[in-house]
Amino acid sequence: MTLNNLKKLFEYKEIAILGFGREGMSTYRLIRRFFPYKSIAVFDCDEKIKLIPFLEADLNCTVFTGSSYLNSLNKYDLIIKSPGISYKELSDIEFKGTISSQTDIFLSCFSSQVIGITGTKGKSTTSSLLLHILKQTGYNVVFVGNIGVPPFNEVDNIKDDTLIVYEISSHQLESVSNSPHISVLLNIFQEHLDHYRNYGEYQKAKLNIVKYQSPNDYFIYNADNEIIMKHIGDYDVRSAFLPFSFINEHALGCFSDGKVLKIKLHNKQQYHYNLNFERKLLGQHNLMNIAVVIMICKIIGVDDSGIFKAIASFNGLPHRLEYLGCFNNKHFYNDSIATISEAAIEAIRTIKDIDTLLTGGFDRGIDYHEYAFFLSHTSIRNIVLVGDAGKRINDILMALNHDKVCFLYDNFDDAARKAIELTKEASICLMSPAAASYGMFKNFEERGRRFLEIIKQST
Repeated sequence: MTLNNLKKLFEYKEIAILGFGREGMSTYRLIRRFFPYKSIAVFDCDEKIKLIPFLEADLNCTVFTGSSYLNSLNKYDLIIKSPGISYKELSDIEFKGTISSQTDIFLSCFSSQVIGITGTKGKSTTSSLLLHILKQTGYNVVFVGNIGVPPFNEVDNIKDDTLIVYEISSHQLESVSNSPHISVLLNIFQEHLDHYRNYGEYQKAKLNIVKYQSPNDYFIYNADNEIIMKHIGDYDVRSAFLPFSFINEHALGCFSDGKVLKIKLHNKQQYHYNLNFERKLLGQHNLMNIAVVIMICKIIGVDDSGIFKAIASFNGLPHRLEYLGCFNNKHFYNDSIATISEAAIEAIRTIKDIDTLLTGGFDRGIDYHEYAFFLSHTSIRNIVLVGDAGKRINDILMALNHDKVCFLYDNFDDAARKAIELTKEASICLMSPAAASYGMFKNFEERGRRFLEIIKQST
């Protein structure tokens, strides 16, 4: 698919760009590259959008902002929605045209080259590891999606032999009518409940990654995840289904019993690997991510020596069970990416021997009963809780019979300092929030960086 084919998708459309963050700007630049003088519209609630110099100078671009910015949206043929705009905001609008997205337009052009990876947790690590292996073994590959690169930014770098690793969020999957050639669904847990009307809408968005596949495509999915298995039969898709499991061995797919990893593909190829290979990614959940990546690599045809050499050299990503170092003979781990309780539980199981846990944050209505029950049965001595999520976790903990010392704070900095103070020498302090960072920080990365700053100031 050439740039000219992509251009044709915009040619005779009255186009509106809904949301003008990173993706919205990327969409604007591509359209302006094709059509310097075409009339287009930009819709964003932020009044400051009007002050962006290149928009002010564009006489063929109409900008709608403010509290009533959506009023004229129904006049356009093609509305390219940014992931951050919730469909809840659009429920009262009767649209003349089609709501699409950069993800859907990109997939309509390049899906045969795309390896799409989604899941509530693990998609960034899995995508980054796959990218690392493909680069190390000489493949022509680009990386786009939720990790920060809008796909339109990479169109000039895509050739016929280019592999595209696409980390896809539920927000990006909402309005798609195309699916990747290799689709991966790592897991589904309660997340982003503030963005959707209900949990079912979130699940449906995730499952769009397989909905439009063809018989020549592959779907790799977590057969140990209850929600995925509940919906797996809802779609009449004829692609090659490849489950992965650490519980039950299936006729095809990937299975591990904790000692050996077995992969069985549709072309009757089978691969067996001992699990004693060198890796820096800690934990059972990361072993599952690695297993998925190995299966993708075998579908593509990557040789074993290249796969395992690259796995050994992959350092992981910041804010994901990241060891920050030893300060005043105390060891600190940053797991700021853990915005749901399942992720925090995996972190605690992986690190082990934790003296102090810093947890909590913005409350999105996630059920914390299982998390609190889990905490009450760990060897963690101190639990420092922060924010509205921390208050709710604390309330559940107080109803349980446990021997933990709990401290509750509204302010993250105060909570972090207390956690540092409480941690015994030669012991571990882990920050794994099980909650979002909103209201206190711009994102989980900023929260992780602030934790390290406070550690350095306090030790």
